[in-house]
Amino acid sequence: METHSQILDRLRSAFRSGITVPEAFRQAQLKQLMSLMTENEDQILDAMKKDLAKPKFESVIAEVDMVINELHFTIANLNSWMQPEYVSKNLATKLDDCFVRREPLGVVLIIGPWNYPLQLLLSPLIAAIGAGNCAILKPSEVSAATDALVAELIPKYMSQDCYAVVRGAAEETKALLKNRFDHIFYTGSQAVARHILHAAADHLTPVTLELGGKCPCLIYGKVNITYAARRLAWSKFFNTGQSCVAPDFLVCSKATRDALLPALRQTLEDFYSKEPESSADLPRIVSPRHWTRLMELLKRSKGKVVMGGESNEENKYIAPTVLVDVAEDDALMEEEIFGPFLPILTAETLEEAIALINRQEKPLALYVFSEESSVVNTVLEKSSSGGFCSNDGIIHMALPTLPFGGVGASGFGSYHGRWGFETLSHQRAVMLRGWTLERLNGLRYPPLHRGQAELAALDHLCQTQLLTHVM
Repeated sequence: METHSQILDRLRSAFRSGITVPEAFRQAQLKQLMSLMTENEDQILDAMKKDLAKPKFESVIAEVDMVINELHFTIANLNSWMQPEYVSKNLATKLDDCFVRREPLGVVLIIGPWNYPLQLLLSPLIAAIGAGNCAILKPSEVSAATDALVAELIPKYMSQDCYAVVRGAAEETKALLKNRFDHIFYTGSQAVARHILHAAADHLTPVTLELGGKCPCLIYGKVNITYAARRLAWSKFFNTGQSCVAPDFLVCSKATRDALLPALRQTLEDFYSKEPESSADLPRIVSPRHWTRLMELLKRSKGKVVMGGESNEENKYIAPTVLVDVAEDDALMEEEIFGPFLPILTAETLEEAIALINRQEKPLALYVFSEESSVVNTVLEKSSSGGFCSNDGIIHMALPTLPFGGVGASGFGSYHGRWGFETLSHQRAVMLRGWTLERLNGLRYPPLHRGQAELAALDHLCQTQLLTHVM
């Protein structure tokens, strides 16, 4: 079996050969990845069922369709993305060709998470292929069935000279990170991200981090309570809350909370029946360790459970749970929940609600439910988050023309569509000059006292043209 360094050397050798640079190669590999998805959908759905007990609908839209849509979008637009981007010029460069050229970085390491174990591994791979890179995939060992399936399928469909899968747990990942990569793309927790940054620093390797965080949802002003309850419940309890963009906590007035709770109770019953443990539409917690973490978190909370709270360790079940009277310093507010608990905090004014949100670290997503555009715009202008969506949750990340990524503690760098292509490309500045106007160039050569008047006049012309461009 190859060592990590041998795999990396093999891929680097292929990259240096130039095989990944032509558009035809990139398009062929993207179409192979499309075949992988379409020809193995049943196996993919089975793996999701084994790992997270995901219902077929959730797996199809979040794991299969998201990847296929990303592939379609990249295949359709890749040619235009690869074209040189010509830039405006000043007087001194009028006769030159000046443009930005997108070039591949080399060998990219993609470390995927367990909550969407296929989509969040293959979407960055699509960007890596489109940008002309080789890539090593490290699936999460926590989602064991998907981990095994990826290791089986990637070598069957993709160029083995350019793409490889490395499996293992934390120790294997640490060993892998000792090698030098040209870019590291990591999706997961903030704690692990710190270790990755330390490892990347040894080689000055650029890193993209997709980390999540405590995504707030604010309900304020006039709002359709029934619609709000349904959209909030769907986005919060999709994948049993194990989503980096799930609403992590809710902020609203006491009056809004009291109106929302009956609608939320009815919604949860409509979605998952009166016995949600028997519902085929509610996934399970990924592992016993994560189940225990969540239940310990719930025990530590001083909030009052008004819905849910039931659990079953044997089948890793936790009911959709809503808590009220939650304080800012509650256990549920210490870190990203990543589970089916929705704590509700109260704020009576919009300013108070925004201040509460801004006291948290910058989140990956921020949601505002309101029929008043002034409310939505005020929150948008006075907050910061990786993404922003009004009157819904999660859905913004499905649009490939929007960048998906964090800010501050929720990560840095973005992808999806062209944004991923740009992230995993080097934007190389190119100026192609000829041999004309050498007499003009002579003004810059020593001895510099010659032609000072002419140089000053030329500088004035250049500055005037620059100001014209700016204006």
